Amino acid sequence: MSDDTIPLPRPTALSQPYWDACREGRLLVQRCADCGACVFIPQARCTTCQSDKLEWSECSGRGTVYSFTVVHRAPRPQFETPLTVAIVELDEGWYTLTNIIDCPPESVRVGMAVKVDFRRMSDEITLPYFVPA
Repeated sequence: MSDDTIPLPRPTALSQPYWDACREGRLLVQRCADCGACVFIPQARCTTCQSDKLEWSECSGRGTVYSFTVVHRAPRPQFETPLTVAIVELDEGWYTLTNIIDCPPESVRVGMAVKVDFRRMSDEITLPYFVPA
């Protein structure tokens, strides 16, 4: 990682399918074949029923802002501020921590419709951000 880029995730064997799909412009979540629950962050077992029958499922990439905050002091110099950090509830019923981009922070509202927007950060990592829908 160079000094002028944000820290990037390091995929594991468990999370690699998620990052491969992001690189292809698709958003995936694990879904339990036994109880139907969505599991995110990738796990070896369902966090609802403990089944090991998890399958990758493609998502619409659409959701709503569940909660958010605006960061005015960057955690590292590589981050531009203000930075809108949000929890987004996906239409499929799971939550992800993300950044809302291409939108002034003062325009972000709880309940605002958003959609995923992928940004290539390196040859290996494409990050899923969210923009107003």
